[in-house]
Amino acid sequence: MLVLSRRDVEAALDPDLLVDAIAAAMADMSAGNGSFPNRTGADVADVGGVLIAMPAYLAGSGALAAKLVAMFPQNAARGLPTHKAIVAAFDPATGTPAALMDGEVVTALRTAACSALSARLLAREDASVLAILGTGVQARAHAEAVRRVRPIREVRVAGRGAAKAHELAAELGGLAAASFEDAVSGADIVCACTHSPEPVVRAPWVRPGAHITSVGFNPQGRELDPDLLAKARVVVEARAAALAPYPSGSNDLLWPIRDGLFGEDHIHAEIGELVAGTRPGRTSAEEITVYKSVGVAAQDAAAAALVLETARERGLGTEIEV
Repeated sequence: MLVLSRRDVEAALDPDLLVDAIAAAMADMSAGNGSFPNRTGADVADVGGVLIAMPAYLAGSGALAAKLVAMFPQNAARGLPTHKAIVAAFDPATGTPAALMDGEVVTALRTAACSALSARLLAREDASVLAILGTGVQARAHAEAVRRVRPIREVRVAGRGAAKAHELAAELGGLAAASFEDAVSGADIVCACTHSPEPVVRAPWVRPGAHITSVGFNPQGRELDPDLLAKARVVVEARAAALAPYPSGSNDLLWPIRDGLFGEDHIHAEIGELVAGTRPGRTSAEEITVYKSVGVAAQDAAAAALVLETARERGLGTEIEV
């Protein structure tokens, strides 16, 4: 079995190839071409953590993989990572373990790649002002990924900590915004990558024609204003995953549906349906579009297959006997 470190995974994942691989995986998922169970978790109630299991099989590419994610939010107060993950890839013909790899890089890059795919499919072609909400790993990955699919000339960064926002903005060659509202107002694309329990994107701030991506997850809250979702064209990875209970689904959608603001049919499409052309994307320059991600294992399987193929070609990683 091949063991791939964080550095190996970073070296093996080509951002452009990853977006295309994710597109194919999302089309497979929407077509039911494989097996994609909702993620499940084991709660560590005494410390507020959870261990999540995410398996998937992509028949189109022959990718079989499972990710284990440990989410321990209380680690932040001790200066420790809140998320740790590994991905195991298997031979789909025999079930033989093929590789074990760092899952944090896979998670960050595949999540950003699918957000970039949503921008490629839904954002206006002339979208040039990008707002990044959050200052962590996902925020950085999103800025880099979206720049590859749209002609971004201005990047605005907002976060709960001014120092971190200025640091990330400087790294990205962008501007630190004084607030989430300042970052969002007038932006063409908004990427919400926070752990906020309260909405960081509100309807009055969003300009007509904007595209919003939201990947943040907080069991006690939501990133998006329900009034924004109510008037937007909403796209998800998979309806079943988005509407499933914790730890799979999205409060951003579940709570407004529970409260009767809109129904399940308000979800316009799965992103794989847009890729396949079975559902339309943006219908006008003024339409507001939203891609709400909950994270699905099909993306991890696609990314892991790409990592494994490249690693074998380049001789990356360490072979071990198991």
